[in-house]
Amino acid sequence: QVQLVESGGGLVQAGGSLRLSCTASGRTFSNYKMGWFRQAPGKEREFVAAINWSGASTSYAGSVKGRFTISRDNAKNTVYLQMNSLKPDDTAVYYCAATYGAVTMSAGVVDYWGQGTQVTFSS
Repeated sequence: QVQLVESGGGLVQAGGSLRLSCTASGRTFSNYKMGWFRQAPGKEREFVAAINWSGASTSYAGSVKGRFTISRDNAKNTVYLQMNSLKPDDTAVYYCAATYGAVTMSAGVVDYWGQGTQVTFSS
């Protein structure tokens, strides 16, 4: 089992930034490909970003590319999502995810989910 705990969500204004963190416990963190998903009210959960075990390979949804950066620190069992230039459409609950062995991150291959952290755009 892997337990994932997110933190760092909150209120943000136009153009603002937030950094989400997800700390893992349980099995060996570096064995897992990690990712972030988000779910806005009334919408399906969608992929945001993913990072491979070493941090050398990352991928992003088109809607966040160039604004969000995913990174990880295996010594701290933590994955991060730096979010810049935030927009109202970024309002959602953000979920940390871990998958073992999958080449491509998608909701269908996630082995473990965090409980989510809320990011809300404030006008």
